[in-house]
Amino acid sequence: MILEKEIQFILALDALKKVDRRNFNLEDSRRENTAEHSWQIVVFAQVLLPYAKNTDQIDLLRVIRMLSIHDVVEIEAGDTFIFDESGMTGKYERELQAAKNTFGILDEPLNSDFLNLWMEFEAEETPDAIFACAVDRIMPFLLNVYGSSKSWTEAGVKVAQVENVVGTAVKKASTELGEAFDILLKKAFEEGKLVD
Repeated sequence: MILEKEIQFILALDALKKVDRRNFNLEDSRRENTAEHSWQIVVFAQVLLPYAKNTDQIDLLRVIRMLSIHDVVEIEAGDTFIFDESGMTGKYERELQAAKNTFGILDEPLNSDFLNLWMEFEAEETPDAIFACAVDRIMPFLLNVYGSSKSWTEAGVKVAQVENVVGTAVKKASTELGEAFDILLKKAFEEGKLVD
């Protein structure tokens, strides 16, 4: 059948709706799922683009493509909480295999296109990937700052961890976003949402 593999791939992505993340939605009624997170960061990238360093070097369509597919690996590998140091061990290898399996549903050249975008995002070296990574990291941060920070408090997340994991990525991508991050990190600490 024509488009059989493309249909199989998009139906496989439906499983993202069932992958619960550690982060809670803003109203704290439940954990968000990966599909919701992916949608939100795709929209947020469009809003934040004017604040990116090297805006003239960023291809927004490539950023959106990266953000829309980078968490597809969670269907097979699950969501790894970014502050879970033990969970980070072997994360890249698990997710690379999951990327190869999921993108492998598709024929070339799309299979390789998606895999290469995923690897570029993970490497965080190009202007597109640096910006995409910052958007991906700032969104859960905002949900914790403006929500009750359940995912932080239940894991005992420390200020230094957030500064290192989120702040570093955000400041690499945007001066203004970095300034906002510093203000919001201080606010979260003063409200007892993070430990010292």
